[in-house]
Parts: sequence; structure tokens; C-alpha cells
Amino acid sequence: MNAARRAGPKVVALGGGHGLAANLGALRHLTTELTAVVTVADDGGSSGRLRRELGVLPPGDLRMALSALCDDSDWGQLWRDVLQHRFASAGGLHDHAMGNLLIVTLWELLNDTVAGLDWVGRLLGAQGRVLPMAAVPLDIEASVLGIDPDDPDALTTVRGQVAVATTPGRVIGVQLMPKDPPACTEAVEAVLDADWVILGPGSWFTSVLPHLLVPQLGAALRETRAQVCVTLNLGQQQGETDGFSPEAHLEVLTAHAPDLQVDAVLADFHQLSGQLNGHVSGEISAEVLATGGLEQVAQAMGAELIVRDVAQADGSARHDPLRLAAAYRDLFAGHSAHQPH
Repeated sequence: MNAARRAGPKVVALGGGHGLAANLGALRHLTTELTAVVTVADDGGSSGRLRRELGVLPPGDLRMALSALCDDSDWGQLWRDVLQHRFASAGGLHDHAMGNLLIVTLWELLNDTVAGLDWVGRLLGAQGRVLPMAAVPLDIEASVLGIDPDDPDALTTVRGQVAVATTPGRVIGVQLMPKDPPACTEAVEAVLDADWVILGPGSWFTSVLPHLLVPQLGAALRETRAQVCVTLNLGQQQGETDGFSPEAHLEVLTAHAPDLQVDAVLADFHQLSGQLNGHVSGEISAEVLATGGLEQVAQAMGAELIVRDVAQADGSARHDPLRLAAAYRDLFAGHSAHQPH
């Protein structure tokens, strides 16, 4: 599809796991020019086993992003189910996802990570492209407060995505190992060419922030002419962000990437209702928002705070794809692409 015929803005969504999949499920309603840039630090489950045994990028989050973009036809839906299928056995295949095995097979046959993912996308009829954020597998190393009950003020270093995501302490900051990993070239190009870049939702320290710490990708995020939106989670994540307010998520992001220009922050209405003087229905006025800390932090970043109802109606901490799509539609319409930051 050439530029003159493309449908919708060029959007790059960064993240991993269920948060990125939910985002892609919304964004696919708005554009065919959609690129997912996926974290590659997973060290658990099927992905972790394949990574350790074969030395490959962990394929699980890449598989989930591809599945979220599959075509709505019977063909696309069936192949999505094939990708997501997990084996149950008493042997070595137990709990491996079929899609992980397929992706790794293509990597071995083609000796090209991006080409392998593109072939899976073609098989699914994917409405977008999926890319890894880095060309090598990464480890996440976190500074965690409060693990030692005898010395609650001591910082402990925790290494590995699973360990960081489930730590009983409070994560203060993260870094990548290796510290200077090569970015995926196509991911950098996509960010530089985008109209919109979306960070979040997702596991804040293990899926969202790592993108900012890959030097070439972080530089592209600072240099791009794209508008940047940070989409906040619907609540705290046990272990990783226990006790975090919505504004704390932004403060942590700023601490890890102080030069990043953010144009918009998208937050869920119900998540904020508790801190906004019990205001839980109707429109939230500027005066009511001003009573919460989130607006001040967003303004300090130079960003507009957008508050919408984007959660599932059942009250679970999951984004509703159609509500989220509606919020993005209005956001994109209200902000011109390629405005100078």
C-alpha cells in the first residue's frame, strides 16, 4: 500500500505482553500503518527455555503481538489459534506455545529475525508489522528497595524479567544488560517515520521503560517528529508497581528518559476517580483535575492529560479495545501529525 493510499496515520506502539496486545487490538481499528516494537527481555516459560537452549530472542511477546494483529477472516483466526496453542504433556514440549516454535523455526531457516516475523505476519494476514526492540536478547536488572526485612532501606539488585516482575520489594529503577545493546534497525526507522508513537500500557519496568534504554531506539524517540502518547495502566501491577499512583508512573518514566518529549498522557477515568475528590461520574472539569497530582506531572512534561473511560465494563483491570480505539481516534484527530515538539 503506497503512501497516497494508506489508511490512517503511521503509528508505532511500544511495549510487550498483554498490555501491548490490548493496545494493538485498539489501534488496528484506526490504521493499517501499524508497527509494534516489542521488548525482548523475557526469561520465563516457553520463551525463556527457547532463549536458553537456542540463544534466540525470546519469541513469546512477539507472538502475542502478531496474534493481536491477525486478520479477522476464518484463515487469520485459525492461524492465530495455532500460534497461541500450548502443548500439554509430560515431556519436553509441555507448555511450549506453537507460535514460539514456528517463529524460532523461521529464524533458523532464514537466519533473519525480521524476515521471520514478517513471514508469520503474512501467514496470519496481520494488519501491521511486529519488530523486536533490540537485535540481541536482553536481561533486565533492577534496583529494589525493601527486600531485606532486617534492612528495609537497603537496595538489592534483582536480575531477570520474571524476578523483577514478581519482586516483593519496590522497584526504584531498571537498566539493561548488556548496557549498550544494538537496536533493531527497522524499529528505529519506524519510530523516525511515525506520525504517532504510543508508550504503554504494560508492565512498566519490564515492558515499557526498557525501550527507552536501548541507546539507538531511545535516540530515535527523542529525535522523531512523531507525536508521543503515554497510555497509563488501569492499576498497579503486583510486585512491579505496588503502591504506585498514576503520576508515579510518569515520574519514573521521566527519571529514566528526562529528555523525552511527551505530547499526551491517556488515563482511565475510573482509575483517577478515587484521587479526584470522589468525582466518579459525568465530565471531569479542569478544576477537578487540578486537585490531582497527575495533571501537574503531565504538564511538567509538556503533555496534555486526556481522561477517558477506556476500561472493560466488567470492572477488570483490562482495556476495552473499542473504547481505547475511540480515545485514540479523538486524540489523533485533535493533534496534527509531525508538529514540531
